[in-house]
Amino acid sequence: MAIIMVMAIGKGAEDLILDQIRGMGSRTLSVEPGRMPQGLSDFAEVYTESLKDREVTAIKNKNNVRGNNEVAPFVYMNGTISYQNEKMRTLIEGADQLWMDIMDVEPEEGAMFSDSDVKQMARVAVIGSNVKEELFGDSDAIGQRIKIKNINVKVIGVLPPTGVKMMMDVDDIVVMPYTTVQKILMGISHYHAILVEAETEELVPLIAEDIKITLREMHGITDPDKDDFHVGTMEDAMEIIGSVTSVLTLLLIAVAAISLLVGGIGIMNIMLVSVTERTREIGLRKAIGATKTDIITQFLIEAVILTILGGIIGIAIGAALTWVVGFGIREIGGFVSWRFFFPMSAVALGVGVAAAIGLIFGLYPARQAASKSPIEALRYE
Repeated sequence: MAIIMVMAIGKGAEDLILDQIRGMGSRTLSVEPGRMPQGLSDFAEVYTESLKDREVTAIKNKNNVRGNNEVAPFVYMNGTISYQNEKMRTLIEGADQLWMDIMDVEPEEGAMFSDSDVKQMARVAVIGSNVKEELFGDSDAIGQRIKIKNINVKVIGVLPPTGVKMMMDVDDIVVMPYTTVQKILMGISHYHAILVEAETEELVPLIAEDIKITLREMHGITDPDKDDFHVGTMEDAMEIIGSVTSVLTLLLIAVAAISLLVGGIGIMNIMLVSVTERTREIGLRKAIGATKTDIITQFLIEAVILTILGGIIGIAIGAALTWVVGFGIREIGGFVSWRFFFPMSAVALGVGVAAAIGLIFGLYPARQAASKSPIEALRYE
């Protein structure tokens, strides 16, 4: 049961994350500041403020980066937004239409802000459905003004209920022109990322290489190991995520395997009790001609049958609990794309290991039974 649940949930999580990444499109690249982190503890050390307006302009230039279709900088911050007496803390995205295209979402009420709004640093916003519900309830949000850092921002659009995309809850965000978030709300001159869309999927590797060459020339970098930026493609992200989730799943399987060891010890104890309780039976069998091999075989078969039956029950319970967990993740967690996964490999592994445990942990009680003297066994009370 433990192994099936761990493998099923691990596979479901991996598929969910990979689907989220695929949703960005195979033509999308992301340029982020700092060198590529080598581990979780490395993130704080590698971050830099290396991406600014001049980098965006250079990447947009098709003489530098061939085949780029669209380029858009991206910033984000956590902040408190309020309307009258209502307040909530949420994620504020500074983006433009390319971000909406990548996320595959458009306002169901009102409209998205325009390129001129981005150029003019307009104080406008598109809000998620939960933000609308929290601040405005059943009232119309379009045209109302919310406050962010004591700055009045006009609501011009409301996103439809979407759930989680790209590991981001779209229902709980506020999207504004990136210039507004960068200059007015945050007061910074750099970007957290630059999104680049290629004209075709085949051009992605070429664009990634052009971006690296362009930024290295701008920043005077001759050693690639000293890059103050890194370029990521969807293929890179999927490969990394796949490797990480596979390692985590294997780690969890190893932890779950402890339950098999504990179960094996339990089987051994049960069989030792059984040997003690059936001492007279063992003596009678040996008295009428049963050999040591016969006795060992009898108790090993019983141990294997016991563990296989337990394994079959575990398969049924594991499948049921996996479905319940998946249902809860979809309905309560909002991960609508979570799929029920029943790992046949886990079934084979579980039953195989269960049978092996029956043999291994049943061997000692079986040998104990086979070594009993028939005379002493028949006298046993």
